[in-house]
Amino acid sequence: MKRHAFLLSVAMIFLTAGCTLAPKYNRPESPVPPKWPVSSANIYAENAADETAALASSLDWREFMPDEKLQKVIETAFNNNRDLRVAVLNVERAKAYYGIQRAEFLPSVNAVGSWAKQHVPADLSSTGSSMTTERYDVNLGIAAWEIDLFGRIRSLKDRALEEYLATDEARRSAKLALVSAVAQAYAALAADREALQVAASTLRTQEALYDLIKKRYDAGIASEIDLKRAQSQVDTARGDIARYTQVVAQDENALNLLAGSPLPAELLPQNLSGLAMPKDISAGLSSEILLQRPDVLAAEHQLKAAYANIGAARAAFFPRIALTTYAGTASAELSSLFKSGSGAWSFAPQIVMPIFDARTWSAYQVTKVEREIAVAQYEKAIQSAFREVADALAEKSMVGQRLAAQQSLLDALAETYRLAELRYTKGIDSYLSVLDAQRTLYGAQQGYIMLRLARINNLVTLYKSLGGGQNP
Repeated sequence: MKRHAFLLSVAMIFLTAGCTLAPKYNRPESPVPPKWPVSSANIYAENAADETAALASSLDWREFMPDEKLQKVIETAFNNNRDLRVAVLNVERAKAYYGIQRAEFLPSVNAVGSWAKQHVPADLSSTGSSMTTERYDVNLGIAAWEIDLFGRIRSLKDRALEEYLATDEARRSAKLALVSAVAQAYAALAADREALQVAASTLRTQEALYDLIKKRYDAGIASEIDLKRAQSQVDTARGDIARYTQVVAQDENALNLLAGSPLPAELLPQNLSGLAMPKDISAGLSSEILLQRPDVLAAEHQLKAAYANIGAARAAFFPRIALTTYAGTASAELSSLFKSGSGAWSFAPQIVMPIFDARTWSAYQVTKVEREIAVAQYEKAIQSAFREVADALAEKSMVGQRLAAQQSLLDALAETYRLAELRYTKGIDSYLSVLDAQRTLYGAQQGYIMLRLARINNLVTLYKSLGGGQNP
């Protein structure tokens, strides 16, 4: 008896192992060049393997962003951001769906108790007289368990697994996007606070200069037009302070939304100069790094799921074998239900052979088209990633030169303003030259702040575009 049970178990395992009719998966050829583009606007790409810059794929976000306050803000966002929470819950849901599909391999065992009472008229009774019968049953059995000979269940299980893995990659992508968004919002707040400080410093300078011109005007040395021009500069600086105060408040609101909760004041940056710069990073020489981006991996898992779905559609053309069996006790009287000799069993295998069902062919065609759609989406994900990195590299190659030029311009304009103010106070030149120099210097100061912000945003964008630290 034990030997028979063992052989039956082995047979069950062999039968359920089955085969799969899914086509063999082959990763599509990458639809982008093997190396980053080199152009007049992308000088950096020629030196993408610069030894002074670390590969983005080898840097964890904490290494890439060394600012401790920013790290704490990002960790707060990990704990409280609702979009990331939804992404995590989507992973849990996909995992549960995969568990449901995987459980299809196992039989569903149920315990069933039943009672039936039946009256049969005389003309239908085998005894020729009417009779009333009762039946009591208690059974333990398996209902309609499909033996997966042709891999239909296995293919559906593989599809559920790939969809689960795709959802997990989407979670990684959402996490990387959140890191990038928080870092850029944090840098924007720091830049706007520094711009507000520059506007406040400019206002103090303009007020002091206005007071000087007012005294000169009262003494009959300066003209009224000079006084009005000085007043216009004071009013302009006041307007800029109000504007930047509003922008700073909006930046704080945006950062709090990303973090998922109000941030303490001690974690907020005071200015851009006090923010630790992200590390310089390299894209490397090969564009194959894009194949490890979370969104590209998610698209590839969806493509694999489409392949598995074809296997399930193909299996629908072959016979299905289902097994229903039970064993228990049965009796006409409840008191005799568990007595000796009341054992009952049933074994009812069933095979269904499809002969003609037009829906099966249409369903198979649908899965083939879905695979082609998944291929196109996978290739588009790679192309979009390549474009993002190429754009970031092009900007990275130029932003350094723009910063150097802006710094040189700022130094020259600061000296021009100093000389113009000196010439005016000595009566050599008119106030118009001071006004022009001050306006130009103020614009250059704000432009320099925005360029420094652009440099930080470019590094963050490049890190995100390259997939960040790619160790899951």
